[in-house]
Amino acid sequence: MKYRKLGNTDITVSSLCIGGMSFGERLPDSPQWTLNEKETEEIIDHAWHLGINFIDTANQYAGGTSEAFIGKAIKNLGIPRDKVVIASKVYFNEGHLSKEAIEREIDGTLSRLQTDYLDLYQIHRFDYGTPIEETLETLDALVKKGKVCALGASSMYGYQLHNMLIAMEKHNWTPFSTMQNHYNLLYREDERELIPVCRQYGLSLIPYSPLAGGHLSRREWNSSSLRSEKDAIVKRRYDASKEADLKVIERVAETADKYQVSMSEIALAWLFAKGVTSPLIGATKKAHFDDALHALEIALTNEDLEYLESCYVPHFLKGPIPNPKSL
Repeated sequence: MKYRKLGNTDITVSSLCIGGMSFGERLPDSPQWTLNEKETEEIIDHAWHLGINFIDTANQYAGGTSEAFIGKAIKNLGIPRDKVVIASKVYFNEGHLSKEAIEREIDGTLSRLQTDYLDLYQIHRFDYGTPIEETLETLDALVKKGKVCALGASSMYGYQLHNMLIAMEKHNWTPFSTMQNHYNLLYREDERELIPVCRQYGLSLIPYSPLAGGHLSRREWNSSSLRSEKDAIVKRRYDASKEADLKVIERVAETADKYQVSMSEIALAWLFAKGVTSPLIGATKKAHFDDALHALEIALTNEDLEYLESCYVPHFLKGPIPNPKSL
């Protein structure tokens, strides 16, 4: 396993992150492919023994049960709290990113995770209804209180991230250290503005959906897996651009054949070549982490990168929330 620092912090994370969206109860309004408590514990145990010390979740994943399952697994496995890096997110809740909402939601998150603090707390989206100063001052106060060690953001427009970072500098508030954005070989729109802003301010990229919901792990568009059949989010993200994306998928398959590795290993190796710190691996099987670990040893050439990237076509934005007043 390789390890890297998160942004400008002293927090050291593994180059692979356990994605918590794979865990939790199968509630009526949540994914129907998530793992139960026992399966969650087994996956985390396997990842931990591979050297993965970074776990990401969110307050609304499976109605909060993702956080609860993760907290219970860490406790049951006897993983030392100071050796694991726990991240969670806030936004998809009543009040979004208002002071009242953040203060309420952080306490719920800490309780479910059975911990006194979070290593990384991220705003899950941009909140058009709350002044950014209110949000950022509240987050800074959580750091000062010791409830949170570092701050991060997730999918948004580049100008929104830039405005927030400027406000943080102006008021001397704790800056963002990470960006959890939508980034993979089938979706590269953030290369235009968001990622350059992250590079300018030294934010680490910890992208979600690194395998495009499984599309970058197989030649066929769909599979017989429960997630492929039930994951409505993946269908909304990718089905509209299927024809163009199949050309990229074919090149991933050809490159995998060249190196005699799996397609998922090539897709992840591409992310590492692009400077990603720790992609979120939404694993439902132990083998998913084994494949991901192998990707760290693959060094793609410049010719490989050009071949994988050159047939990409622009996509509609999937991730940032549009301003409701402009719709």
